[in-house]
Amino acid sequence: VTVPLIITVAAFVWLFQLIDRVMSPVYLEGIGHVPGLGFATLLALVLLVGVLATNVFGSRLLQRGETYLMRLPVFRAVYGPVKQLVTAFSPDSQLGFKKVVLIDGSHRGLVIGFLTKNFVLDRGRGPEELVAVYVPTNHIYFGDIHIYKASAVSYPDLSVQEGVQIFLTGGMALSPRLRIRPGKEPSAENEP
Repeated sequence: VTVPLIITVAAFVWLFQLIDRVMSPVYLEGIGHVPGLGFATLLALVLLVGVLATNVFGSRLLQRGETYLMRLPVFRAVYGPVKQLVTAFSPDSQLGFKKVVLIDGSHRGLVIGFLTKNFVLDRGRGPEELVAVYVPTNHIYFGDIHIYKASAVSYPDLSVQEGVQIFLTGGMALSPRLRIRPGKEPSAENEP
């Protein structure tokens, strides 16, 4: 709860200072000093970007602008990974975590993680159904990707949001009883 809040507040403070620095001379020249005008300008700008991003024409315009900016090496190196991270942790994301999984990691005991991808690997001995599992190691934003055979993974009756809460609380949000969903999950071949 606090990390996204702190990042959001820091971003708004930085944006406010930037807009206030740029617009203060314009406002002083035109209408004089008016307290709160920089903050009102920031709110109007955020509202305008929100309106643009939610309509068809605006979203296409923003996508095109993003495409041009992604051609810049420094911008691409920072913005791309940050956007992917935010998208992965977004609850509506089609690209983020698909399910909470439980793996019998033999030497490590049971391991809980998030299914990120079903895929098929062919090493010349026939196709193998595999899954990519993200296992957080520190809070939720840092972790490792593990590849397991699809048959080694079971699916507890937990939503992705419940899985995130389990990691954020260090396991304290884990229910006293956990049930595994019956049946086999769809294979990688059936994925869109």
